[in-house]
Amino acid sequence: MTTHGGSEPVFCTVVPPHVLDRLARNDDPALSGPARRTLLRDSELRARRRVTTEFGLAAAPAAKAPSDQPLRTIYDCAHGTDLPGGKVRSEGQEPGRDATVNRAYSGLGATFDLYLKAYQRHSIDGDGLPLDASVHYDEGYNNAFWNGEQMVFGDGDGEIFVDFTNSVDVIGHELTHGVTQYTANLTYYGQPGALNESMSDVFGSLIKQYSLGQTAAEADWLIGAGLLAPNVTGAALRSMKAPGTAYDDDVLGKDPQPATMDDYVRTGRDNGGVHINSGIPNHAFYLVATALGGHAWEKAGQIWYDVLTGGELKEKAFFSDFAGLTAKAARERFGDGGDESQAVKKAWEQVGVRIL
Repeated sequence: MTTHGGSEPVFCTVVPPHVLDRLARNDDPALSGPARRTLLRDSELRARRRVTTEFGLAAAPAAKAPSDQPLRTIYDCAHGTDLPGGKVRSEGQEPGRDATVNRAYSGLGATFDLYLKAYQRHSIDGDGLPLDASVHYDEGYNNAFWNGEQMVFGDGDGEIFVDFTNSVDVIGHELTHGVTQYTANLTYYGQPGALNESMSDVFGSLIKQYSLGQTAAEADWLIGAGLLAPNVTGAALRSMKAPGTAYDDDVLGKDPQPATMDDYVRTGRDNGGVHINSGIPNHAFYLVATALGGHAWEKAGQIWYDVLTGGELKEKAFFSDFAGLTAKAARERFGDGGDESQAVKKAWEQVGVRIL
């Protein structure tokens, strides 16, 4: 396990701030109220995470799980904000009546399975970290997040967003922030921050594909399908296949993600556009995976995993640095001049990223 001298957990949410910002300005209080409360709650949690990290106040490590099994615990916040809440399901217990609890439990398991069976990684930290999640967080909370120690899911406001356990790729996305935290520890700003977000989208999508037994051609390549309420014009939060097309709604606006460097967004908001510009490396991964065909976790995913965990990816890496390491990883694992190396080179060329 590579930690680059120690992990520095950040507070990562699946719904980008620019989406909540737009909702918070809506004239309808049924839409603006939950968005404003979510933004305020996220700001408080982000500040708490920073203080906890800087002053070493994190909880002591819990017991490790068996080598080939997850150790899951689901808690219910009962619409409060005290974490973790009351324990409602432990590892090995049968499903209960609360579908949200059951989906959270299953999503943690699906994430554990992909990392163990495809990459021989034992849990998020590679060393049996227990997987904890809290559901029914706050009232009308429009987000889900990894806080450096556990997963937390809101129920949504019912107007724009619904239950955040609905999408297994969202669960995998957030838990992968933990994998990044324990490996490359990519700085959460600008291009390294966009790579951090992209890693979570890549492996979140792979977790969904693995759980469904899908090939790259069969996958929808959507992140957050099932999160948008029925009256929203859109399919998901993001599209790796076609960044910028996930939604186009009168209330939410249009998906701002670029697919290539020609449309790279320069902004100081959202930590330098981490949720926006992640569309570029996302699209590169999609191009590699579909060019190679078959199960995307076997070749494209293995290349990306090799780079994330290999120890050469710097915390402040740019897209070009990452692209160069994927080209190197493809050569080392699959041989120079093979389909894998060619697919990687072509994909980065198509999205306008120069391989260093």
